[in-house]
Amino acid sequence: MRHLRPADDLAPQMGEELVRGEVLQRGLPTRQGLTMKTPRSLVLVLGDQLDLDAAAFDGFDPALDAVWMAEVAQESTHVWSSKQRTALFLSAMRHFAAQLRQAGRVLHYTRLDEADNAGSLGAQLKTDILRLKPTQLIMTAPGDWRVLQDIKAVAAAMQLPLDVREDRHFFTTVREFAAHAKGRKSLRMEYFYREQRKRHGVLMEGGGAIAQPTGGQWNYDSDNRESFGADGPGFVPARASFEADEITREVIALVNTQFADHPGQLDSFAWPVTREQALASLQSFIDDRLPLFGRYQDAIWPGDPWLYHSHISCALNLKLLNPREVVAAAELALREGRAPLASVEGFIRQILGWREYVRGIYWTQMPDYAGRNTLGAHHDLPAWYWSGETNFACLRDALAQTLTHGYANHIQRLMVTGLYALMLGVEPKQVHEWYLAVYVDAVEWVELPNTLGMSQYADGGLMGSKPYVATGKYIQRMSPHCKGCRYDPALKTGERACPFTTLYWDLLMRHETLLAANPRMALQVKNLARITEAERQAVKDRAGEIRSGKVA
Repeated sequence: MRHLRPADDLAPQMGEELVRGEVLQRGLPTRQGLTMKTPRSLVLVLGDQLDLDAAAFDGFDPALDAVWMAEVAQESTHVWSSKQRTALFLSAMRHFAAQLRQAGRVLHYTRLDEADNAGSLGAQLKTDILRLKPTQLIMTAPGDWRVLQDIKAVAAAMQLPLDVREDRHFFTTVREFAAHAKGRKSLRMEYFYREQRKRHGVLMEGGGAIAQPTGGQWNYDSDNRESFGADGPGFVPARASFEADEITREVIALVNTQFADHPGQLDSFAWPVTREQALASLQSFIDDRLPLFGRYQDAIWPGDPWLYHSHISCALNLKLLNPREVVAAAELALREGRAPLASVEGFIRQILGWREYVRGIYWTQMPDYAGRNTLGAHHDLPAWYWSGETNFACLRDALAQTLTHGYANHIQRLMVTGLYALMLGVEPKQVHEWYLAVYVDAVEWVELPNTLGMSQYADGGLMGSKPYVATGKYIQRMSPHCKGCRYDPALKTGERACPFTTLYWDLLMRHETLLAANPRMALQVKNLARITEAERQAVKDRAGEIRSGKVA
């Protein structure tokens, strides 16, 4: 297993073995009107840690301790964060601040538009430490390596103890994942997922050594790859959406002013921003869309971004939902006969398997993971990824809904926007920064491994056993986009050739030696033998035109 740190090296970076401190809570919406009282402990709450029961609050004494939160421009500018993403975080943070006030917890909250806002988490925290003079800092482990390093640096500079506590919003700790990975020649999600099923008794029958997966098999992926066919999806139950209240309307106005040049728009903003809305969103999925989720989870349909997907990843990643309650709700639907096993297993695999797995990858591989580029890709991301202005029907549709809603399903991310960037040869860091910027559910711990590992194969196979590459015929099978497109997925050369198809063959030629050594790619690479030298040159020429921007 390459690049994995031993389990006992993880404690300092994640804070798992730091001395357990004590925490408190109180609350006011802003700093105005606060009584300046020195808190014993200052509990730091980040924008993706919106849970009153988080570990950082263990031992909180309202008479002695205080909570610290800050809205800062840097979190929307270190990548060019979309308006939907920024608005979601700010609205959810302000709603959580109201919860803290109702719970009687002293809160030091800095708003984005305050005149003396320091602009970054580190700078704002340093300013407030000088003002408040706490005796220690406490926080739940963040989801972003950059943020953790910034806060650790401030604590060290201010000579304050920093107690970083385990994030209980996961089934697995980083140390447990490292123990799973230690000594393995390959690190595949499926084996990790099976361990978690056994360990937590999820979709299992019997107990102990004789426990077996419900239904007799671990994975029903082969049952979950249907397209909608020529008639389309027909009636699809509406997703849960939420009308903007006064807090959200204020945030939308602020974002439109402060980040006017950022991508996307906010006319359609309807994401859950409170715990109650997150629970309603989960229930809507379980009741209305889970039954057909499995069958159609890989399908795409033009103009319909929502289909049968759950749309709860943003609520999970903000910690408005706990994955345990999500898994329990899906299991209950199976037991009560409201959803089939293939759908329930496919959904639970995303939560208990994939979500936990990518977090383990992130925290055992950072910080060097972010710079990996196995295929040596250095092309710039096309500018139209930020505008959606392209003639490619599938990409135009995926980008339009991404910029409108801050959302696209996993197949659009992996096999449309991600696939094109991979085969074009875009620098992985640029692809990563785009995904982190545009999607409402993007927090680096989950986005970075999905992008660099699964989508772009930049980690050389640490996560995926092969690069996920395909011609335009894959998109033709899974959606009707090709019918309305000027390009033909059956052609690899010429003006009407689908760029996906051209770039597929170009990638195989550029990396023929590397890919031929991969058992799962060998058959695809062998197909190059059927292409004449003249055809190879025509593919290269057409690929060059695509990269030059003449084809868009």
